[in-house]
Amino acid sequence: MRNGLMLGALAAVVITQAGCATQVRSVPLQSAVHQPAGEGSVAVYFGSQAHPAVQTQLGETTYSVRVARGDGGPDDSCGRALAEALTKLRTYAHEHGANAVVDVQTRFHTTETSSATNFTCGVSPSAAAVAVRGNLVVLQTN
Repeated sequence: MRNGLMLGALAAVVITQAGCATQVRSVPLQSAVHQPAGEGSVAVYFGSQAHPAVQTQLGETTYSVRVARGDGGPDDSCGRALAEALTKLRTYAHEHGANAVVDVQTRFHTTETSSATNFTCGVSPSAAAVAVRGNLVVLQTN
């Protein structure tokens, strides 16, 4: 009887935890994240994406963002997390005199992506998370 109760309790824990694990996803980047928002804003270039020549290197920075899942699917939540992380990245770059962030990589825990077409995001039933890292630079302007 005692073994039956223990087995039943263990089964209940396993059933309630099923589907709760975070999934690491590769999500397509939208073209809007590549372009600066307007005059005086900071451009973002993912991976080895082509950009004007670098005039000055200003260092590297990283931001991590976690957002609550919304009504949209997991890709929508990942997109919101990336947008928030890029906003923080652009703000920091602007405050430090950069006009662009190049070689941007995305990461969730140990899974890292350096791509101009996709980004890495972790998504669970309750949240989505992404970390971005890039090099702050001043690009040559003509």
